[in-house]
Amino acid sequence: CTLDSEVALRVGGDFFFDPQPGDCPVNLVLIAGGVGINPLFSILLHIADLHGYQEGKGNRHRLGTAKLYYSAKTTSELLFKKNILGLMKAFPGKISCCFHVTQQHSEICEELQPHVTGK
Repeated sequence: CTLDSEVALRVGGDFFFDPQPGDCPVNLVLIAGGVGINPLFSILLHIADLHGYQEGKGNRHRLGTAKLYYSAKTTSELLFKKNILGLMKAFPGKISCCFHVTQQHSEICEELQPHVTGK
């Protein structure tokens, strides 16, 4: 977002991301803490499927980017972190993530270091 950008927020409840062919592309910012990642991880998988389908079959979905901000006490509590890193590698520039840990006392593994903030 830039200064004066219009954004929509949704907290809790039933939510989903179901873009239709021909919809204008939107950039998503997904924010999760702890086990709250579950529905957002499903959305990320859906976005990855659409990106993969788009690249392979040339469908009419026009997708923006997806940025996930995900916080937990420690890196061991970051659910699906390996899967999320895999999605970032598979779709660079389209899917990205920033992990934030609040109570990490041990070293952060090398693979996660570029994507982790906090301590």
